[in-house]
Amino acid sequence: MKRSLVLITTIIWSCLAISQQQKKPAAFNPLNRPKNLTDSALLDLVQQQTFRYFWDFAHPVSGLSRERSNENFGYGHETVTIGGTGFGIMSLIVAVERKWIGRDTAAKFMLKMINFLLKANSYHGVFPHWMDGATGKTIPFSRKDDGADLVESSYLFQGLLCARQYFNGDSRVERELRNRVNWIWTGVEWNWFTQGGQEVLYWHWSPNNGWAMNFPVRGFNECLIMYILAASDERYPVSASVYHRGWAESSFFKNGKEFYGIKLPLGFDYGGPLFFSQYSFLGLDPRGLKDRYADYWEQNRNHTLINREHSIRNPNKFKGYGENCWGLTASDTYAGYDAHSPTNDNGTITPTAALSAFPYTPEYSMQALKHFYYDLGDKLWSEYGFVDAFNETKNWVAQSHLAIDQGPIVAMIENYRSGLLWKLFMSCPEIQRGLKKLGFESPWLKK
Repeated sequence: MKRSLVLITTIIWSCLAISQQQKKPAAFNPLNRPKNLTDSALLDLVQQQTFRYFWDFAHPVSGLSRERSNENFGYGHETVTIGGTGFGIMSLIVAVERKWIGRDTAAKFMLKMINFLLKANSYHGVFPHWMDGATGKTIPFSRKDDGADLVESSYLFQGLLCARQYFNGDSRVERELRNRVNWIWTGVEWNWFTQGGQEVLYWHWSPNNGWAMNFPVRGFNECLIMYILAASDERYPVSASVYHRGWAESSFFKNGKEFYGIKLPLGFDYGGPLFFSQYSFLGLDPRGLKDRYADYWEQNRNHTLINREHSIRNPNKFKGYGENCWGLTASDTYAGYDAHSPTNDNGTITPTAALSAFPYTPEYSMQALKHFYYDLGDKLWSEYGFVDAFNETKNWVAQSHLAIDQGPIVAMIENYRSGLLWKLFMSCPEIQRGLKKLGFESPWLKK
């Protein structure tokens, strides 16, 4: 079995040079996927195959991560995503650590990405949600959302800081990589996004439309990482009051109720989509992480358990739901795109939801993984790992992959297996200072 997996791995990665020229991958047949793998070998295969989205399918000019594998919403393969690129950078680090690609090859690839970002459109140091992967010009996300996106950029910076910590060698390429990450990181004017000194961060700003999007970001949701980064910066930081009076002040921040018999400390009833407990925590280590509001390990684990329990009880009687088939989060669906959750459930299961929850619910996530791979793999498995989503009630399977869904699979499985990305991000001295400033406790913080 080991030998067959090695052979498959060799075949997959023997075409890297060709793939970097963006040639169409050879026809992929999910019926030929390896069977009867050990749990460890299955995790290896899923991480490695999913990483191909960020390597084989990276934009050929910039190396940034394309928004999606299919053309949609009037945009094509020129569209790269800033948040998804941050997740792709984390996947690249995993690929080096697991020796799927060489360290020097990866460092050069990363440096190409960083050099492109240094010349791309940004607004007070913050990047747009989408840009053209060949030119670096902003592609509007919506009519007035044509400038800075502070949340998506925070996912990028989370990945860049991990890369800065990982590529710590003395070669010219790795030195340049670290220096240029610092140029990008220290150029972000976090305090600008308080819109004149308010005690809250705003999501968007546009040179054409100013603050017209008018979206103050309050918790609890996927944006925690933005507040931690903003408090951690040295040149343009925000005060602790921005966190406590902005982020932590809303009608949907504190919860404390039980759902399906499981207590939820923070957030919307039933927890909302699972990406709330994943995107900020690709780098931010929730183990032992606490502040005056919550224990974030308890928060994230219980959020996941509520989401799974909803699928087991299946109040809407959707086909396929159960203890091995769960996971509601934002993804493509048969009617477009939606943020699925127990309170917004149309029968669509998104593999990234359960797989990116591996650190919180390893046994249950493994059950889901085996079901997706062995039982449903004929339809779900592809050249880039699992397709984005499926709905058995509607007999619908996505033909798409999204960067922002694929990346957390690689990163969070790795955090479950080795804690790699948690170690890197939490080793950043500025992040440790920022967490202390906001009143967090963590095993990573020295007394």
